[in-house]
Amino acid sequence: MRRAGAVLLTLLSALALPAAAADAAKPKVLRIAFRAAETGFDPALINDLYSRTVTPHIFEGLYTYDPLARPAKIKPLTAAAMPEVSADFRVWTIRIKPGIHFADDPAFKGRKRELVAEDYVYTFKRFFDPANKSPVYAGIAENGLLGLDELREEALKNKTPFDYDRPVEGLKALDRYTLQFRLKSPRPRFLYGLATGDLFGAVAREVIEHYPGETMAHPVGTGPFVLKQWRRSSLIVLERNPQFREMVYDAEPNADDADGQATLARFKGRRLPMIDRVEVSIIEEPQPRWLAFLNDELDAVELPEDFANQAIPNGKLAPNLARRGITQHSIVYADVRMTMFNMEDPVIGGYTPDKVALRRAISLGFDLDREIRLVRRQQAIKAQAGLMPHTYGYDPQLRSTNSEYDPARAKALLDLYGYVDKDGDGWRDQPDGSPLVLEFSTQSDQLSRQLDETWQHGMNAIGVRMTLRTRQWPENLKAARSGKLMLWMVGLSAASPDGQPSFQRLYGPAAGGQNLARFKLDRFDELYRRSNEMADGPERLALMNEMSKLNTAYMPYKYHVHRIYTDLLQPRLVGYKRPLFWQELWHYVDIDERPLPAR
Repeated sequence: MRRAGAVLLTLLSALALPAAAADAAKPKVLRIAFRAAETGFDPALINDLYSRTVTPHIFEGLYTYDPLARPAKIKPLTAAAMPEVSADFRVWTIRIKPGIHFADDPAFKGRKRELVAEDYVYTFKRFFDPANKSPVYAGIAENGLLGLDELREEALKNKTPFDYDRPVEGLKALDRYTLQFRLKSPRPRFLYGLATGDLFGAVAREVIEHYPGETMAHPVGTGPFVLKQWRRSSLIVLERNPQFREMVYDAEPNADDADGQATLARFKGRRLPMIDRVEVSIIEEPQPRWLAFLNDELDAVELPEDFANQAIPNGKLAPNLARRGITQHSIVYADVRMTMFNMEDPVIGGYTPDKVALRRAISLGFDLDREIRLVRRQQAIKAQAGLMPHTYGYDPQLRSTNSEYDPARAKALLDLYGYVDKDGDGWRDQPDGSPLVLEFSTQSDQLSRQLDETWQHGMNAIGVRMTLRTRQWPENLKAARSGKLMLWMVGLSAASPDGQPSFQRLYGPAAGGQNLARFKLDRFDELYRRSNEMADGPERLALMNEMSKLNTAYMPYKYHVHRIYTDLLQPRLVGYKRPLFWQELWHYVDIDERPLPAR
């Protein structure tokens, strides 16, 4: 009997081995959803959040952020160490780690392609090439890289191709692995830009030239993942980059961060990435996105506001979800939702008192409390200005007229400046008697429809006619950049711990890029430039405060809310912690399919 039992045990063990091996070989797949469509994956051509969430997993900047450190901490990525910086913050010298290689691609004609300093020179030059029409050109140009704007102006003036081969003083490869930036003016926070891997991750010139006009669909970088499949506005699939160098998990959570310390203990020393594949579905409507999570088809979901009362009643995870091992992570995010007014539009644009009064009346007629209560389901706080939580300059105690709801005052302003009903049809007209019609650009998803209803409710109450124009989000973004929208509600997420980028939305030279409102005011531009060159401190905060007041006075943007993001995670997703200012995340998480302990 003893021998028979031993034989049976041996047989059972043999049968179990293939199953165990199969489990070990089973690819680890992270499944998530975006709430809006991407535009593409060429860093020089994009600026939307969804595309920029994908690109830093393919491309790598010189620096990155520690995944667990709060407040944020920057550390080297492809750089060998932190930069050498001159005392006046004008010269930044960086050495790149040898032995980093791009993912294989036909553009390299079968050879291994090492990352070198010249790749970053080429990468940064692409933002200055007029042919690329980069939406973030103004942001990088304001750093004052010596000689690059002159190179750009020459191409524009002579209508010739941008000369990538001409050396410039402000951007040099001193040798194979050493890169140097020289700036016109002090830039104490230039490091934040160098850590923006979603935009400034290294690209290879051979790849760009191999796919003319198709670079949005052919991203090739040195990062942990490669693009495996892309169905526009539907599905994005990344897979582990087989050429990715050896990189192991390390982080510096706060001593009192229990979750962070547990994550570090679990993952420290693990090779990255820990998962094999990322599948991103584009699910614009909140209900199917929520149902996909409940049906275990997604590993994580950014909780749609519509289902907040159901999923987190009174801010606490519902018992039925907790029993499934689902976890909740909530944070007031570093973002702001806003409505842009096209300052060049003949109806609502302009800087004369009557136009300013019209925009301020529209702002006063919008009920932010209604938006937070009915649309956001209390998952947001009022925005008083454009500065975002967790960024330098943000003041949680600030109260401004930007957030006021006062329809009586709105009506009085409109009456005072001649926006009255002249033809008796019940709607206000312009001072010259022509119809006053606001054309509000929007999308077709449910959240947008609810926000549209809130806008309509407010404008009806003050007698202002509003019409809706519905298109897909990428189409609205393109139209906004070209100055073809009157009003549009859009969001902005912080890309660094500094508040300065929030003000780029009003910086004159950024019109057509970050400055969707096309706001141009000499006084504001002067303050912006001074703030950019100044070290942090009371004087800089005073300039930021004045810039915020100019927005409130002229109202090129109506700031709405800072959203409370609640991420719900399936029990198998381990190590997730929403980044504050950066998008690199997927290679820091693991999928563990082992069953939970019995409760």
